[in-house]
Amino acid sequence: MKRRDAVPIERPTDDTALTRGFYLFVLLPTVLGVTHHVDHVIRGNHVGWPITPEVNPFTYSLAIYPLLAISLFLTVTRRVDARYWAGFFAFSAGMLAYFHVSPWAVEPPQDVMVPYANPLIGYLAFGIVLALIGSVVVGSLYGFVLWRRGAAPDGR
Repeated sequence: MKRRDAVPIERPTDDTALTRGFYLFVLLPTVLGVTHHVDHVIRGNHVGWPITPEVNPFTYSLAIYPLLAISLFLTVTRRVDARYWAGFFAFSAGMLAYFHVSPWAVEPPQDVMVPYANPLIGYLAFGIVLALIGSVVVGSLYGFVLWRRGAAPDGR
């Protein structure tokens, strides 16, 4: 069987309703997420595997990168559209807010800011967290707008 035969010709989505600019809404949170994960390592708190032997929320949060890669592949091959990204970003925003700024936060603001000797660097680190949350909220809203704009009259 040829490799070409294994890939279905018909794709589940005919119109992705995604613009080229939409990829900036994927790139920005990715860069902010990498920056935040590096910040974890620099601060030395709430760090888990693969940096330390402990498996914790940090370890699980690294799953976002393969999920992003798979999602981008599915987008490029036109298997998912703006509706998928609206949900993906909304879920991500909820998780980020829960773990960082909710009353039940695993890594509350003081855990991000206090480890730094210079308070300005601590505020910058927390600003990155807020920018990350904001970027996925905006990405979700933009994805929702694109999805609704491209939705069929029957509301699909």
